[in-house]
Amino acid sequence: MSLLAQLFTWWNGQTIGTRLFTWRKGEKVGEDGQGNAYYQSHDGAKRWVIYNGESEASRVSPEWHGWLHHTWQEPPSKSPLQHKPWEKPHQPNLTGGAMAYHPPGSLLSATPVVRQDYEAWSPE
Repeated sequence: MSLLAQLFTWWNGQTIGTRLFTWRKGEKVGEDGQGNAYYQSHDGAKRWVIYNGESEASRVSPEWHGWLHHTWQEPPSKSPLQHKPWEKPHQPNLTGGAMAYHPPGSLLSATPVVRQDYEAWSPE
């Protein structure tokens, strides 16, 4: 990432200030499948994530979300959570993107439904 982008943008990863804070006070505890890096302060009081790409909170998996919010003390890199066989893999929020859900009949769906169960009104 260019120096100017690091100085002035927060939505494309980390800024210079975050990089310096992480370098001085952070200790890396792990990464997830998307390449997001997770850090904590040396005393374990503060926890944060450095996103790999766009900063979108829904890209944090449930395991790491629980660790970030002090739900459990051990990070998933040390003690992974047990998953049930019926659980689906984590997906980020797709709203507004090409993979967003559009219900049947929506004008934005790939194949609009042609309805023939009514007759359109037209004035005389």
